[in-house]
This record gives sequence, structure tokens and C-alpha cells, in this order.
Amino acid sequence: KTSDSKHEITRPPVLRRHRGCFLNLLLLFFACCAEEVLEQADYLYSCAETEKLYQLLLQHKDSNDAEFLWRLARASRDLALLPNMEADRKKQLVFDAFEYAKKALEKNDKCFAAHKWYAVCLSDVGDYKGVKVKIGNSYIIRGHLERAIELNPKDATSLHILGYWCFAFAELPWYQRKVAAVIFSSPPVSTYEEALEFFLKAEEVDPNFYSKNLLMLGKTYMAMRDREKALLWLTKAKEYPAHTLEDKEVHKEAVDLLKKLG
Repeated sequence: KTSDSKHEITRPPVLRRHRGCFLNLLLLFFACCAEEVLEQADYLYSCAETEKLYQLLLQHKDSNDAEFLWRLARASRDLALLPNMEADRKKQLVFDAFEYAKKALEKNDKCFAAHKWYAVCLSDVGDYKGVKVKIGNSYIIRGHLERAIELNPKDATSLHILGYWCFAFAELPWYQRKVAAVIFSSPPVSTYEEALEFFLKAEEVDPNFYSKNLLMLGKTYMAMRDREKALLWLTKAKEYPAHTLEDKEVHKEAVDLLKKLG
């Protein structure tokens, strides 16, 4: 044995115990600090303080904790979506968000939020890579959303996003379907009925959680020619308190659609 190992063996048990206690206290301290940062991050997110949230989480971009990384992916994406964001900066944030989500998934593939934001960020990146890549990624996106729901069936956001995925392919124009069929032997397909199922499920697990879900329920019922239910959900979307820019956009679209319905 080396001299180091001898010292380790002969070290008094009381010192070994004290060293173990110190390490445990140190780990507890860092865990508490991390928990505090995450609580602060979630508070800033709830207040729509996008820039402050991004700057807070950016300090932890080298973290090995998926909880920090998926939140940073989300914050980077939210920052990219702010109005008047310069085009090159927006693109950089979109690709950064994807890398953070990818790292979160690598660190913990049992984290439902890592799967969810990986799916969302992969879709965003596809916007810069052309139709072929975007459609090709669609299978991967759906797979990660389904995995997120499997890991946490009570997460309304994952259910909403999967509903949106279904809606997008249900309303794909026939000529785009033909193009997709040329590129892929079996392009992604869905129906309004499938989209409706996910939107309703999201509302069931967390009622009134998101103005966009109310809007999408109205739009789906419109597409299915159910005027009465479309009016019901579009009215709810219109009356939803507008706390964020997205809420305001939802309000405007709901008002416009209600006018069309008469």
C-alpha cells in the first residue's frame, strides 16, 4: 500500500467521522443554495421577468443539474421570442436553448421537463433548417413529448404542446402533404379529434392554466364545425386575464375569430 493509504488507515476514527460530517454539511449547503436559486428562477418565470430570469440561470450554464439546464433552455427560448429581438441574436438564443435542453436530457433522461423542452427547442431549430429537416424532426419531437407525458401525466403543458403538434399536422394543406409524401414514405399525420383529446386533457389536469390552450380548443372546434363549443372556448380565451404578451395576442386572435363566427 502507498503511504497515503497507510495514513488513511491509521487516521483516528473520530477524524474520519468529522471529515464525513463536514462533507455532508457542505453537500447540504450546496443543495440548499441550488434549491434557493431554482425557487427564485420559478418566481421570476411566474412574473414574466424574462431577462432577469435568463441572466440568473446563465450563471449556471455549466451545471450538471438538469433542473437548471431545462429552465435555462426555456428562458433562452422565451428571450428569443421577445418582440424586436435582433435576428442574429434571436437565432443564437434558439440554438443555445436547444443545446441546454440537449444537455439537460443527457444529464437526466428521467426528467419530464427535459424531454418537453428538448422537443420544443428541436422544433424551433428546425425553423432555420428547412421543411425537410423540420418534418423529419417531427417524429422525434412527438416521441419526446409522449415520453414527457409518460413521466408526468399531470403536466398540462406537455399535453398542450402535443395537442398543438397534432393540430399542425391535421391542418396541413393538401399540397404540403404531397410534398411531405415525396420526401418521406410515411409523413407525420394526425387529426383534429386527436388534437382535441390532448387539449381537453390538458384542461382537465390544470383548468384555465394557459390562454393558448383555450384558444386552441376554440380553433379545433371551429375546424370540426362545432360552432357552439367553438364560441364557448373562444370566449374563455378572450376573457382570460392578459398578463403576458402572448395572452394579449391570444385575446386579439380570439376576438377576431369570434367576429368571424358572428
